[in-house]
Amino acid sequence: MSAQPGEPAAGADDLTGKVALITGGTAGVGLETGLRLARRGAHVVVTGRSRESGERALSVLRPVSMRTFAEVGDAGEPAVISALVDRVVADHGGIDILVSAGSAHDVGPTPFAEMTMEDLKLAFESRIYPRIFPVRAALPALRERGGSVVMLTTDAARHPTPGESVVGAVGAAVILMTKSLARELSRWSIRVNSVAMTITSGTPSWDQIFATESFQSRLFTKAVERFPQGRPPSAGEVADVAVFLAADAVQVTGQTVSVNGGLSFGGW
Repeated sequence: MSAQPGEPAAGADDLTGKVALITGGTAGVGLETGLRLARRGAHVVVTGRSRESGERALSVLRPVSMRTFAEVGDAGEPAVISALVDRVVADHGGIDILVSAGSAHDVGPTPFAEMTMEDLKLAFESRIYPRIFPVRAALPALRERGGSVVMLTTDAARHPTPGESVVGAVGAAVILMTKSLARELSRWSIRVNSVAMTITSGTPSWDQIFATESFQSRLFTKAVERFPQGRPPSAGEVADVAVFLAADAVQVTGQTVSVNGGLSFGGW
């Protein structure tokens, strides 16, 4: 019998005793990743910016495993994410897997000429800091026993898209950091990889994009119509790749895997 979506294949490695921290893990790809890691026995801690989002996540995770927990904190605030990581280490004994999955996206895709200086600043800061601060905060714990880091980024880093100049620039920064950190952290047996996403169903971004008529809703409506397989990837399909990189691909580091449903090819 084949495995159901989110379930490990026969003979998959047991993750019992491993601790996985997923920042931005209360919805979308982060939550789907937590669900898959929990099914394989890991202690899973998801984080979000509100208690309510954490409770909703646990309502999905706890029926699968009681070894699932939620913490409240903004990954883009250095002191907050550092304190949160300290709590996770104190409560669970360490961190083996970090999935940096969340960022606020306070400014969506917008033509560069229509962005104010403040928009530019906010677009960069709200996307890059929540992605990299958790990695720095978790580094002391990861150094203790090795482990893996997976960051979510965007395929706009590899394929220029109108309205996504800043989005793509931040994504490109994450891709290059993935390579650099993989080299730097290999001395402590820490692997670093990323997953580059396109528009993905079953995510908060999907809901936000199509909630109202806007530049980004028109942009992505056209994109949805162009997927060779007739639909975009789902959050669960992206999570499958994140879990592979986090837990299974022990000889893979410094890589960024695009999960784009064949919408585009190539890149760097």
